[in-house]
Amino acid sequence: MIGTTRDAIHVAEIRASGAEPLIWPGHAPDLDGVTHLLISTAPTAEGDPVLAELRDEITARAKQFTWVGYLSTTAVYGDHQGNWVDEETPPTPTAKRGLWRVRAETQWSEIPDLPLHIFRLAGIYGPGRGPFSKLKKGGLRRIIKPDQVFSRIHVDDIAQVLAASMTQPNPGAIYNVCDDEPVPPQDVIGYAAELQGLPMPPAVPFDQADLTPMARSFYNENKRVRNERIKSELGVSLMYPNYRVGLEALMQETPDGAGL
Repeated sequence: MIGTTRDAIHVAEIRASGAEPLIWPGHAPDLDGVTHLLISTAPTAEGDPVLAELRDEITARAKQFTWVGYLSTTAVYGDHQGNWVDEETPPTPTAKRGLWRVRAETQWSEIPDLPLHIFRLAGIYGPGRGPFSKLKKGGLRRIIKPDQVFSRIHVDDIAQVLAASMTQPNPGAIYNVCDDEPVPPQDVIGYAAELQGLPMPPAVPFDQADLTPMARSFYNENKRVRNERIKSELGVSLMYPNYRVGLEALMQETPDGAGL
């Protein structure tokens, strides 16, 4: 098993997981004998970097693979004014990151005979990816935009969805990977503050918030994402069906908030 990274700082972490670390771009992976291929590299305005380097080889080896997974994003659905979307909802991205992902999904789907599975991930949280460390540092705010909600997913649930798909491949399948409860972002931050016994971060109206263009683009899209397919087709039972369960588990793992 090979795990790639763009930064040498992660080499030891990958090796500790049992995978062979490979810095990429830089060293082309050896695909001889590879049966499962997971693509987590984000596209850019120039396109998908994996296809830019390896498209010809992957195309030539398409029938060699048992399972290929591409990690996309629910940003491909664009804005639905808080209404529900599922895998049958046509992509209508508004943000650049969504447009790039739709293009990448299409490019991967166009490779003949490739057993491709697309996973559209909601906002990811987990160890090292959550509000706790930001709360301890201070300066975190609760941005309030009426009726705004986001879907999210714990990294452990992403892993179990991928594992379930690998055991029962269904080439061409698309799966939304999110928890059961889309909620306003300020609810998550507020609950994290309560768990740590910290003061409630100040509430700031969205139209008064000084946000980066990237942060503001997230608030321009409002939707609730359905996840029934990962349950009905893959038999997944979420370990963290909502943000409260997920944040509570993170606190139990590291009560002082270190590393969160």
